[in-house]
This record gives sequence, structure tokens and C-alpha cells, in this order.
Amino acid sequence: MYEQGIAPEYRRTPLGHGASLGVHESQSRLWENLVGRSLPYWEGAFPALQAAFPSQLAGVALRDFYAAANRVENSLIRVEADEVSYNLHILVRFELELALLDGDLAVADLPDAWNGRYRDYLGVTPPSDALGCLQDIHWAVGLIGYFPTYAIGNLVSAQLFEAAKAATPTLDDDIRAGDFSGLLAWLRENVQRHGSRYRPAELLVAATGKELTAAPYLAYLRGKYSDLYGLR
Repeated sequence: MYEQGIAPEYRRTPLGHGASLGVHESQSRLWENLVGRSLPYWEGAFPALQAAFPSQLAGVALRDFYAAANRVENSLIRVEADEVSYNLHILVRFELELALLDGDLAVADLPDAWNGRYRDYLGVTPPSDALGCLQDIHWAVGLIGYFPTYAIGNLVSAQLFEAAKAATPTLDDDIRAGDFSGLLAWLRENVQRHGSRYRPAELLVAATGKELTAAPYLAYLRGKYSDLYGLR
């Protein structure tokens, strides 16, 4: 959707691509988490899911299903991680990448270093390298330095969503009704159509009125998971 939303006049030019990998990831994370794991989305979609899987879901309450879709649990695998712990998976990779590039960590010592970080940061220890340092393809194919874009994408996604909600007061109701056209239109107008015309930081200021900050993401996590887990 990001690439499709770039202004036609930028196609086949240096401007005809996303502003950065971080902004690209923000689009993925926004639809996956801020929409796809949201209560308004499942308030609208859950009846259809129950109808499709009656034997499995007929007796399941919406709030129970929503809680299950947003369960917070320390885990070994990045792509299966919940929103709260996800950035810790990225931090492990970022710190180890720096150590490898700086020469402070030998490749042969990577498995032990990885396991130690997971034990310290997430309270779990991989039983094998397949569930540890070999679980991602990024290093194997040479994508060194890519992992931080996921964390940047998380922060940008929340900041964009906050701005989209401020501009579209009916956004939750629209999502509940299965109408995503307003959100997509806002993203097309404020992010996607510009392609690489702006640097990522400039694009974010133009779209949201402020520089990148963790505040919207932290507020989003606190609000959502305080409600889910009864935290006050």
C-alpha cells in the first residue's frame, strides 16, 4: 500500500520509493498492531470470525479473544513477540550487531552472547541456535543494521496513528465498521504520496507536527495494556 500510494509523477524517478526502511516498517506495524490487534477492529470482525469457526469460537467472549490476541508473554521468537516485549528482541540484535562490527564480539561467541541477552532481557534461554541467533535471515543475507528499523517503525506507527486519530475523530468507529478508507486516505496524503521527496525526519514533522518521540508509543502501550491487565 505504501508503494502504491506514492504520487504517480514520482514513478521511475529517484523519488519513487519509500522515505526509509523505518517509515516502511511503520506502515506494516500500524496495520498489524494499531489496527489489527485493536479492540475496535475485533468488535467489528469477531462476529464474522465466530460465524466462520463456530465450533471453536461460539462460546468465546469478545474480550477474552481480544485479550488472547494481545497476550504479553516473554518469548524466544521475534516475529511471535507481543507489542510490549517486541522492542527488547530488537535491542538484543542491535547491541550484538554493534559488538560484532566493533570487533568486541567474535562470530563464534555470538550464540552464547545471544543466549545471555535473552536470559537477561526476556527471562528465557534459547534451547538451540535455531530458536536463538539463527532464527532471522537478516544477518545471513547481509542485512546488517536492518533490525533497528523495526523499533523505529513501532515508534513512527504510533505517532502517525495518533495524528490520524486527531484528524479523524470517527476513526475508531470507522475501524469498528470495517471501513479503513479514511485511515488509508490520511496515510496516502500525509506519508505515502511523498515517496522519497522528504527525509524521514522531515516527513514525520510534516505529517504529525513534531519530531520523532517515544511518547505516543509509550502512551499507547500504557493505555492499552493497563486496560487489558487491570493496571492502575
